[in-house]
Amino acid sequence: MAITAADVKKLREATGAGMMDCKKALTEVGGDFDAGVDYLRKKGLGAAEKKAGRIAAEGIVVTKTTGSTAVVLEVNAETDFVSKNDQFVAFADKLAGFILEHRPESVEALLSMSFEGDLTVEQALSQLIATIGENMSIRRFQVLEASGTVATYIHGAGKIGVLVAVDGDSEDALATIARNVAMHVAAVNPQFVSRDEVTADIAERERKVLTERALASGKPEAIVEKIVTGQMNKFFSENCLLDQEFVMDSDKTVAKAVSDVQANAKIVAVARFALGEGIEKKEEDFAAEVAAQMAG
Repeated sequence: MAITAADVKKLREATGAGMMDCKKALTEVGGDFDAGVDYLRKKGLGAAEKKAGRIAAEGIVVTKTTGSTAVVLEVNAETDFVSKNDQFVAFADKLAGFILEHRPESVEALLSMSFEGDLTVEQALSQLIATIGENMSIRRFQVLEASGTVATYIHGAGKIGVLVAVDGDSEDALATIARNVAMHVAAVNPQFVSRDEVTADIAERERKVLTERALASGKPEAIVEKIVTGQMNKFFSENCLLDQEFVMDSDKTVAKAVSDVQANAKIVAVARFALGEGIEKKEEDFAAEVAAQMAG
């Protein structure tokens, strides 16, 4: 039996499942509408899209390491309660390992990959949504690799995840300082690894603001340049990881703390994910909600 676009549309409207999932369901059951509904229900796909509009800003950030390569992954859900659900945590952990093994280029590429049996990552996520009953999303991931070590750190039971990649000779001491730097990154949240990462546009904008402020305060033009140079150095020391005071030894910069452990070691990349950052959360007014329900 030929499957028409109208058939797929009808099944999608009835179940809330994706177009491709509806087409596959109808193909598998020979075009029978009711059987198609049952097929999607068995796969756990019918409920997922109905929850897709609900804000998922909670969840978990996980890390996983293999050799000198590591991944940090954020998977979101609607409530903090779900972040402690064993199935949810197991899914995130398994997915992190899957990413390390297969190295997808993007979340979009990841979603379409075969994951569990005949299910794609997206379909496995849909099943989890149907089982737990909350909207969920695989938001982002980043993989870092280094010639020496990649340290990982998770803070607050999955609220913040950090990777720090360090080139150098792979030794226990290097792994220890790298992990300490990861803890520093979690606490301080530097915007750049080094001054080299600060673009000319960002540096020029900061310099312009500082110059105009110094001039507006009445400082003589002859010394404004010196003042601004000093303030730019402060900007770099506050925002660039290598220039920051090391939280575990404020007498040293992070760069000095690393080189003291291993002279040729170099921090080459950092990734820091804070759970839900940048997601606009819905503010709930529970009193108004109860009042509205009683009025109804």
